[in-house]
Amino acid sequence: MNITHNADMAMVQGVYAGNETAETISCGIKRGVKKTFRRGKKDYKRMIEHIGLIPLVMVCPQDNSLIEEGSDERRRFMDVVISQQDKVYLDHLTAYNALLKQRNMLLRQMADQANPQTDLLEVFELQMVAPAQYIYKVRAKFIEAFVPVFREMYAALSGDKEQVELRYVSQLQSRDIEESFRATRQRDIMLGWTSQGIHKDEIEMLIADDGESFPLKRVASQGQQKTYLLAMKLAQALYLGKPMLLLDDIFDKLDSERVERIIHLVRSERFGQIFITDTDRQHLSAIVQPDETAKIFHVHNGQVTEIPK
Repeated sequence: MNITHNADMAMVQGVYAGNETAETISCGIKRGVKKTFRRGKKDYKRMIEHIGLIPLVMVCPQDNSLIEEGSDERRRFMDVVISQQDKVYLDHLTAYNALLKQRNMLLRQMADQANPQTDLLEVFELQMVAPAQYIYKVRAKFIEAFVPVFREMYAALSGDKEQVELRYVSQLQSRDIEESFRATRQRDIMLGWTSQGIHKDEIEMLIADDGESFPLKRVASQGQQKTYLLAMKLAQALYLGKPMLLLDDIFDKLDSERVERIIHLVRSERFGQIFITDTDRQHLSAIVQPDETAKIFHVHNGQVTEIPK
């Protein structure tokens, strides 16, 4: 959200009708003032309070960062999905990250010391064990439940043309975290950062070729990569129940068959309310025919007009 030229502030507000009551959620920004978020007429004390209230899955071109960028992006995907249903997980994740930040600060200070004392490091490490173990167990359980749905979505979108895989990789799969901290403590002091822990977890994104799995980034076409990402996001939506699904400019680089499968799939009863945006009016009109459940709107210079059926 951005403030327009010659304006002092901007606000976005939405009314969300659930099974019982409607919720009004708003976000406002003012020049030189911190951004504010409100539920009803009350400001959130912490944004963590909002997570999971209105489940939402957004699919957009920027999702390609899951493939192109580092493991941080893929861990964030897991954390976002899990946190919407498990507040205890979010609490443990917040605690672990805070302790990790403190340990890294201490490591940087110790790197300049001739004979650094490790007592305080051990204190941080002991506090990190419980949240790390919880996070690892929940992530492993999540991937176990998520992968079958992801494979189902990919097969439906691709016409079952390729086989795909999603693997969770963690240092905790083969080594106790307390042992890892002890074993790498001296190296961490030299490096100035923590080299072991669940903050190094990874999701391997793979596609099969001649019965052998290869990294998606290395061998998959742009269409296959886009289908893979879309399957992940649709699986996320099914995992969360029936969240709002936002599809933003997703049809580029997909053949007509895959586009048709996407529309057929998301319009099934398994998915909830859906918003699709596209810059090509004719393209959008061709793939989404207005009916009793679908409407098309044209947005120009901030003005919204419904296109007649």
